[in-house]
Amino acid sequence: MAAHLKKRVYEEFSKVVQQIPHEEAPAKKLRLSKPSKSAALHIDLCKAASATDALQYLLEFARKPVEAESVEGVIRILLEHYYKETDNSVRLRIASLLGLLSKTNGFSPDCVVDDVINTLGNEKSHQVLAQLMDSLLVIGGQLPESPAVRRRLVQVACKLLSDTNFGVRNKCLQLLGFLGTVETPLTKDGEGPSSSLGPKHPTVHPTEHPTVHNAALKAMLQLHERGMKIHQIIYEQACRLLSDDYEQVRSAAVQMVWVLSQLYPESIVPIPSSNEEIRLVDDAFGKISHMVSDGSWMVRVQAAKTLGSMLQVSPHFLEQTLDKKLMSDLRRKRTAHERAKELFASGEFSSGRKWADDAPKEKLDTNTVNLIASGACGAFVHGLEDEMFEVRIAAVEALCQLARSSPSFAEKCLDFLVDMFNDEIEEVRLQSIHVLREISTHITLREDQLDTVLAVLEDSSRDIREALHELLCYTNVSTKECIQLALLELLKNLNKYPTDRNSVWKCLKFLGSRHPTLVLPLVPELLSTHPYFDTPEPDMDDPAYIAVLVLVFNAAKSCPTMPALFSDHTFRHYAYLRDSLSHLVPPLRLPGRKQVYSLDSVDSGCGSGSVESAKLFLQQSLNRVSTIQNLETPGAQDLLNFTIRDLQRLGELQTELAGAADFCATFLRCQLLLMKALQEKLWNMAVPLCPKQNVTATAAAQQILEETYKLEFLYSGLESRQVATIHHVRLQAKTLQLVLTARTRPGLDLPIGSCEKFLQEIESFQRMFLTELPHLQDSFVDKLLEIMPRLLSCKPLELVKILQTTLRQSGLLQLRLPEQIHRATATIIEPTGESDNPLRFTSGLVVALDIDATLEHVQDPQDKVKVQVLYPDGQSHVIHPKPADFRKPGPTRHRLITQVYLSHTAWTEPSQVEVRLLLAYSSSSSSPSSSNKSGWSDSIDGLPPAEAAVEGTIPFSKPVKVFIMPKPARR
Repeated sequence: MAAHLKKRVYEEFSKVVQQIPHEEAPAKKLRLSKPSKSAALHIDLCKAASATDALQYLLEFARKPVEAESVEGVIRILLEHYYKETDNSVRLRIASLLGLLSKTNGFSPDCVVDDVINTLGNEKSHQVLAQLMDSLLVIGGQLPESPAVRRRLVQVACKLLSDTNFGVRNKCLQLLGFLGTVETPLTKDGEGPSSSLGPKHPTVHPTEHPTVHNAALKAMLQLHERGMKIHQIIYEQACRLLSDDYEQVRSAAVQMVWVLSQLYPESIVPIPSSNEEIRLVDDAFGKISHMVSDGSWMVRVQAAKTLGSMLQVSPHFLEQTLDKKLMSDLRRKRTAHERAKELFASGEFSSGRKWADDAPKEKLDTNTVNLIASGACGAFVHGLEDEMFEVRIAAVEALCQLARSSPSFAEKCLDFLVDMFNDEIEEVRLQSIHVLREISTHITLREDQLDTVLAVLEDSSRDIREALHELLCYTNVSTKECIQLALLELLKNLNKYPTDRNSVWKCLKFLGSRHPTLVLPLVPELLSTHPYFDTPEPDMDDPAYIAVLVLVFNAAKSCPTMPALFSDHTFRHYAYLRDSLSHLVPPLRLPGRKQVYSLDSVDSGCGSGSVESAKLFLQQSLNRVSTIQNLETPGAQDLLNFTIRDLQRLGELQTELAGAADFCATFLRCQLLLMKALQEKLWNMAVPLCPKQNVTATAAAQQILEETYKLEFLYSGLESRQVATIHHVRLQAKTLQLVLTARTRPGLDLPIGSCEKFLQEIESFQRMFLTELPHLQDSFVDKLLEIMPRLLSCKPLELVKILQTTLRQSGLLQLRLPEQIHRATATIIEPTGESDNPLRFTSGLVVALDIDATLEHVQDPQDKVKVQVLYPDGQSHVIHPKPADFRKPGPTRHRLITQVYLSHTAWTEPSQVEVRLLLAYSSSSSSPSSSNKSGWSDSIDGLPPAEAAVEGTIPFSKPVKVFIMPKPARR
């Protein structure tokens, strides 16, 4: 009975309400109201009983963020209280808040410009005026697209330039420099456009405050950077400011003098207290040279750097900077007629009591030198001897810039640069070596200079030694004694620092090729040959003997008479080194030994024509593969195999095309793996009947994924179309993985999350490569995007069937040949892995293993390159080198010099550990920002977010095996 009554109650209170579509009630919209910032500020300021309270409220308000829509209201409230406030400190704080609020993102301050300008009219406090001008400067910077507002602000600044307070004038000059325009420069009183840019510049008065001098100079320099030409009339004022008491004024004056010397180099300027005239650039060079002895080291650094860019200066002025004594050609000499006239006018004649007292002689007062100030003599000598190493580095760099444009000056400054090799600061020594390397084409080292240079080889810094090796590669020496001295010191270096082996060999290679005639008379002594007696054959494992052979063989390339001095074992050693160190030993034409060295002609025959033919062969190979759709499966696989083999061989023969050939071969290998995984025999049978084939297909899918990450991150110079092609192959591999997972679960549906994640990847591909989709017509992705609505609505099992059919029907995607592509490679120089002597250390402790490697075409190696150590028991350690361990000797080359610490438990016998370099990657670096959702389809709003970034490492160097032996600890 109770159940019957309950049913009756549900029937009575259950109703069906049907609404007519045309009479739908409008949806109510909710608006979240935020508390008004301006109202809260107004209440706080009204509550303030004193100026201290008002300041406290303003300070608290400044710490809180303000929305862009509330900024205008807050500024109105602040201006209202500004006019009511009598305390200067409160008005000063309000003025600073006006500039701070104008920087709010999303707010355009053009609506409050007039109100802020109106506050200037009644303001009597100079500090508040200066702060208001600073706020106007901020407002003008926020309105770059409003030239009318900028012009008005410039007019206001020009009117206030006559203010008596230096702080106000300082801010006005800053505003003029930052907002002034070239089109309509204003006069000082702001009445309108001026007709000339010269006298209407912000002038520099001697009685001004130093900060005003500094602001005026910087304002003119800013206007000059935007295209306004500075008038020459300012040169005299700028020269006077070089002796200002204020450091920043002198610094700005140096820059102004340099700008004028570049604008008017050939103008003639008078020399004070004389009738002489010289070029402006020479006069400016002398005045800036005098600033190298300034009391401030920052001004000295700027003066030294500025001298290096004054390339139009006269040679005698340039050479005077290397001599502290005034040269005779910079003195103003009087003629004999002028001296006789002066003597006659004085009424004095020779008395005859003193021998030759009437002989013509020149009286010179160092304080009245006409052409150049005595303090400017020897400017670079002063700079190179400065107590601050920053000044010395700046002087060395300036010498380099001037010496590169003047071979005669390069010869004269050679001794000074060589002396800097003995500086106490490593950075100065290193910079001096680099500078001498840059001007090496203009100089030839004498024996005494070379002796000073070679003394640096004993430096403990590896960077210093390698920089000196690089310098010797491109330096010319004068005598055969210099060659002998260089070889002797390099061999000492090799004996003291065995890790410098490759650098020393490279140095001797260039030293021999540059001086074949000087090496020729030294050959019998270097090779220990005798005209009558046989000498013992040297040991080929000796690095010093190899160094001597590298020097001799490279000299013999340009000296055809030298091979006649070789003994029989020297020819055998040449053959060995030609095969093992081909990058150091050149091909030689040896008489009577063509059958042994006939392969040398192959190297000399390589030229630009072979590169062009190799490019043509590469393109033809890709075109041949594009016809694979017309072949049966066995024939298509054979064609891919043969093409991959040809491309690999092409990369070995042509180093210029190695990156492109390897890239294409790897891409075709992915297509071959995919083709084998999709063959008929696997898909026409049940999984239990072909377990081996199913495992093979799963491994192929995983290998394709790994290869695609190599294609994307191991090669540089890829275009958007190639990256889209790589992602297309990766999507095919993920589809294959999804289908294989479903086949291994017969009778069970896939998890919905796997299907949703796959659909998300399809949409991510569309979003990333929207511009490349027209080039992917009739491809696998194109077919998936066509049936995307069906995929979104079907069940997982049906989804897998559709994907399987579409994947098997997809063809080979043609690869477009990249224009310029390089593969990231690494070569481990040290350790060599040739030593049989194990590194012995106590178990539980560590031993340092020196790593020296060369990296080619690696972008951001500090973040991506890691060192992997693999122990015999399977343990693996990955070490991230410090950023300071990387050097950059070339635009695409990096050098890694670091130490790896090895440790392990005790072993019974020595064993090998493998050391290799890894390249870390993250797929997030190539994916678009997750916040950019404007291109997303409305159909995926309910899908989960995109997959997290895939991170991994790629080995990109050959492993090197090192013997180690952890010994048990003694007790």
